[in-house]
Amino acid sequence: MSNSSFSLKASAKELSVKYQRVRRQTIHLCEPLEKEDFVVQPIMDVSPPKWHLAHTTWFFETFILKDHFEGYQLFNKNYPYLFNSYYVSAGDRWSRAQRGHLTRPTVDEIFAYRAYVDDHIHKLFDLVVFDEQLNYIFEVGLNHEQQHQELLLYDIKYILGSNPLFPIYREKTHLNQSQLQQSWLPIEEGIYEIGHQGDGYKFDNELGYHKVFLNSFAISSQLITNSEYLAFIESGGYENHHLWLSEGWDWVNNQQEKAPLYWHRLNGEWHNYNFAGSEKLDLNEPVAHISFYEADAFARWKGLRLPSEFEWEIACSKYSDLIRRGNFVEKELYRPYKEDKQFFGNLWQWTSTPYRPYPGFEPADGALGEYNGKFMINTMVLRGGSYATPQDHIRSTYRNFFHPNVQWMFAGIRLAQNL
Repeated sequence: MSNSSFSLKASAKELSVKYQRVRRQTIHLCEPLEKEDFVVQPIMDVSPPKWHLAHTTWFFETFILKDHFEGYQLFNKNYPYLFNSYYVSAGDRWSRAQRGHLTRPTVDEIFAYRAYVDDHIHKLFDLVVFDEQLNYIFEVGLNHEQQHQELLLYDIKYILGSNPLFPIYREKTHLNQSQLQQSWLPIEEGIYEIGHQGDGYKFDNELGYHKVFLNSFAISSQLITNSEYLAFIESGGYENHHLWLSEGWDWVNNQQEKAPLYWHRLNGEWHNYNFAGSEKLDLNEPVAHISFYEADAFARWKGLRLPSEFEWEIACSKYSDLIRRGNFVEKELYRPYKEDKQFFGNLWQWTSTPYRPYPGFEPADGALGEYNGKFMINTMVLRGGSYATPQDHIRSTYRNFFHPNVQWMFAGIRLAQNL
């Protein structure tokens, strides 16, 4: 990713306004938490909320203030070691699996750290001219924090959802949306263009505009519901090895998987945990917290398949007006912004495509070159976005990626078929 690949024309004033908005949103997401919630790390994939608060602050301190604020003094000389994530070029770092061991620094000290960095960032706007390079790094930092806002919600839900008391995070927001019938949206055979073009921020993994050939196919207009997935469970889907990839079958047996994450049976009925606590399973809602292995097995059970990421992008572009109308009542609405712009569903959707670079992919120089490129192995692409995805990240070219066994992110199922 060369910096010249980005045409970022935001003024310093616009960046300042966005900085304040993004930083406030992170705090807003933490407002319902008790101090005890900030430190917990039930599994390695989950980072304590306190760590997210510190890491996103470390990013601005490390990549902006240290290099561009003359005479800047670190808030604490130990914090770069504690709150670096995976940037080898930025120095040594504390183990990801042991982030929950850090009872110190305290939550109050982390909030003081954020305030200290925010104060210096605000002063920076009056001290330096934001050239193209600084503008670019700043935009990366803002988008990086927005990504962590979604991760923060994944982690909060896992922390609270792993508690047998099923604590309430926030009450539900009910939207009056009509249920739409499932239908198949056809795409003709042809050569199509893939990837991001034009101005505006995009991550490096979206660059490399190129053409692909697609055979004729159709993609489902709606996400798979809890009712449909329950039928898969009741038919013995988790016991039928013919439906599962070999690694998926090993995962099912080793982990004793029987249902999606957060599903549990009470008095003979299925319930699931959401941010409003434990409730009886709503059969009309899209099934969520599905691993790639489960999505693939369900598709096989239906005699269908998952779409490729290229099929998904082209279908989304062609049918965006239809799909943005939405198809279910969104009961956990915590978007950073007020607009309710749905984009091909409110859950990420697994595709059948391994996460690999587009033609001509070039990582940036230095530590920021580690942002996406080094993860292009052993993960699968998801497309779309979820109810927790910041609005200005919702675009047809956005590429998310996770290992095929993980369930804690907000992911569901959309199917495809050959024509």
